[in-house]
Amino acid sequence: MDRARLDQLLGRDMVHQGAALLADPLATPGLTQTLERPGPILVLDQVSDPRNVGAILRSAAAFGACAVITQDRNAPEESGALAKAASGALELVPLLRAVNIARTLIALKAAGCWVIGLDGAAPAPLSGPALAERRVALVLGAEGEGLRRLTRETCDELAGLAMPGGMESLNVSAAAAISLYELTRRP
Repeated sequence: MDRARLDQLLGRDMVHQGAALLADPLATPGLTQTLERPGPILVLDQVSDPRNVGAILRSAAAFGACAVITQDRNAPEESGALAKAASGALELVPLLRAVNIARTLIALKAAGCWVIGLDGAAPAPLSGPALAERRVALVLGAEGEGLRRLTRETCDELAGLAMPGGMESLNVSAAAAISLYELTRRP
């Protein structure tokens, strides 16, 4: 079909290169099954930009994360924009949906995870070597607002990123990549 018809079907903002495919969504494993995989878990608290979620998935795949968990609501669907930003990571790293982030954090704690909320105002920086013996669930907050109160209170600890350059915060996907690097760093 012609490009105008594809634009009409997919939306003008969709990059399609003249082709489209209707596919079933990927099967999503449950939390218990997912935790059988090694690596840290990323939990996204109302991160709403599909490009950020896609970039986070890409970093999660690069650093061997177990899964990315987002909210069922207030989070983007697995769209073309998200998949494009993920550059194939959507097929490698499970993207789970949680109805309630705080309850999910409690379940992660019960499964032996140490839950760390990333917060620019935290008293201490994230330290990968200090966490080498722990299974970490790293919680990242929404662009601009950060972690919500109940999410923050449910974390075992809050940590920031060492940023000697004077910036107050980073884009959530950049913060996720740096945090994952830090968690894999060994002395």
